[in-house]
Amino acid sequence: MSKVKKGVYDFLRGSFLTDESAFKNWRIIIFVVILLLVMISSAHRADKKVITISELNKKKRELRAEYVDTGTILMRMKMESNIRAKAKERGLKPSLTPPKKIKVTIKQ
Repeated sequence: MSKVKKGVYDFLRGSFLTDESAFKNWRIIIFVVILLLVMISSAHRADKKVITISELNKKKRELRAEYVDTGTILMRMKMESNIRAKAKERGLKPSLTPPKKIKVTIKQ
C-alpha cells in the first residue's frame, strides 16, 4: 500500500485517535468542537436579534401609520369650518363687532 493510501485508511479507521500521539489530536479536536459550539450559539443569537429587529420595525410602521391618521383627524378638527359648525350646534355664533385692542400703560 502506498503511503498516501495508508494515511487515508488510517484516518478513516480513526487510528489517529488511538495511537501514541492521540492526546495532541484530542486537544485539537476538543478545541475545534468548542469553537464550533461558540460559532453556532453566536449565529443563533444573531438570528434572534434579526427577528426582534424585524418585529420592532413592523411595530414602528404601525405606530407611524397611527400617528399620521391621528394627525389628520386633529387637523380636520382644528379647521375653522368644523369649529364654526360645532359652535353653531351649541348655539354660539360669531361676533358682529370686531375685537378691540386693549393697551395697558404703567405709570410710575
